Formats: sequence, C-alpha cells, structure tokens
Amino acid sequence: MNLIELLRTFVRVYELASFTGAADSLGLPRSTVSEQIRALEERLGTRLLQRTTRKVQPTQDGLLLYGRCRDMLDQVDEVEGLFREGKTLAGRLRIDLPIALARNLVMPRLSEFLNLHPALEVEVSATDRRVDLVREGFDCVLRIGEVTDPSLVARRLGRYPQANCASPAYLERYGRPLTLDDLANHHLVHYVPVLGARSTGFEYMENGKLRCLPMQGRVTVNNSDSYKLACLGGFGLIQVPLAGVRESLESGELELVLPDHVPPSMDASLLYAHRHNLPRRVRAFMDWLAALIEQDIEAAQTLAPRLHATAR
Repeated sequence: MNLIELLRTFVRVYELASFTGAADSLGLPRSTVSEQIRALEERLGTRLLQRTTRKVQPTQDGLLLYGRCRDMLDQVDEVEGLFREGKTLAGRLRIDLPIALARNLVMPRLSEFLNLHPALEVEVSATDRRVDLVREGFDCVLRIGEVTDPSLVARRLGRYPQANCASPAYLERYGRPLTLDDLANHHLVHYVPVLGARSTGFEYMENGKLRCLPMQGRVTVNNSDSYKLACLGGFGLIQVPLAGVRESLESGELELVLPDHVPPSMDASLLYAHRHNLPRRVRAFMDWLAALIEQDIEAAQTLAPRLHATAR
C-alpha cells in the first residue's frame, strides 16, 4: 500500500473519529481500514490514534500529521488532475446543504455542474443540524442563518427574505391574524435545532430591533421538511425563508399572514476551513453554488414586495 493511500485513510478516520464510519465512507471493510492505520503507524514509527471501545482520538503525533497531510493530499489531487483530459477537475467533493435547498434547488440542478466536470464525484449531505465541517470532513457547507464559528471562512452570498405563512384550512378554523395582539388566539409551529430546547416564539422587527412574542403551539419540529408539513397540516403559523415556500404560496397551498411583521432576512453563507491552498475543485463548486444561491435570493427578493402587497 502506497503512502498516499494510507494517509487518505488516516485523514478519513481522523475526521470521522470512527473506523467504521471511515470504512463506510471509503467503501472498504473495517478490517482493511484498521490494517492500513497499523501499517501507517509502523511505517512512521509512532502511534497516531488512541482507540477505545467507544471512541477514536488522535495522539499529539496524529494531530501533527493531520495538520500537515490534509493540505498535501489536496495538492496531490490537484497535480493528478493537471494532466487528465486537458486539466479537467477530478477527485471527490463532500458538501453539506440545508434540506429544503438541497431538495428544491441544488439537487435538481447538480447535473449541470457534474456535466461540466465528469471526472468529479460529489458526496451530498442534506441536514438542518450544524455539522462539524472539519471533524466530518466536509469541503464546504451551505448555511442559512448566523455564522458564529470563527475558525471557519464564511463567504456570504446574500440574504433570504422571510415570510409568515399558514394553510387555508388553519385560517378557516382560527381566522386570519391582522395584528400582533391577534396572535394570542393562534398557534405557532415551533422550530428548534435540538428537541427539548425552548422556542423563541414569533419573531418580528420593531424599530430596527428583533422582538420575540411567546406563542402557544402543539407541535415542535427540528427540520425544515417537518416544519413546512406541519403548516400544511394546519397545526399553526410558520416563519420561513420565502424562497422555500414560493411554489406553495403561488399554488394556494399556503397563504401569507402579517406581512408587516416578518423576521429579519437570513444570511446565506458558504463555509470552508482555513487552508493554504483551497483545491480547484472546491473553488469551482463553490462558485457554481454561489451563482445558484444568488439567483434564488434575487428571485425571492423580487417576489417578496408583490406577495406582501397582495397579503395586506
């Protein structure tokens, strides 16, 4: 086994903190991954990973090796791609996307990018949880909302306008709220990143400041698909980026309410780790994805005034 392949296996075990996870990711038996790590440790003459029955942790030498070899492996991929079919991009990308954007926007058009770069492979994670970009080995992450991790580079793409929505069935049962005071007689579908956390309630801007109004609600969810489905099912109001419900609003499945009391627009950002040389394949994908998101934001910003005027 050559050194480059051993290092690739080490990096994947390090980032996933799991031999089993690395084996699944690499398409190898777990025993093969274990053998490769042992072979690398024997070759370098040092222990790189501490194994227990519950977790895998890097040693100090493991930390040092990871810092050196991750960028080196990216550069190896770059060199290998220089002479393939006229400098075409090659290698594997691992990305994470919010569920709604993956389903509605990115996955339906991903073939456009892959057709331009047929030697590339893409691993797509679609989740609304805050993934650990470095630990889980993602090349880049698309995030909607505030970015608080100073260890990551954030490329801001724009701001998605938000909207308050309800289903026609809900409005027929409870009536249409016309003022904030009316919300005392309404239900909110609560959204929390982790079940058990407390919802902030109904959010709106007042005199340039974010306000939160506690509301009753019988349903709490932790992902965007369930959030929208709960609204369609008549369980209460939701507050979402307008782009994610545009088709439902145009079809009449959902209706806007309280258009003058919406939450602040949400940042869309591409996140990636600090590296000396970002691989060309990652830069190319981020440029493609950035253009896609910027077009989506522009369309939502253009649509928002018209829909809000209709809802008043």
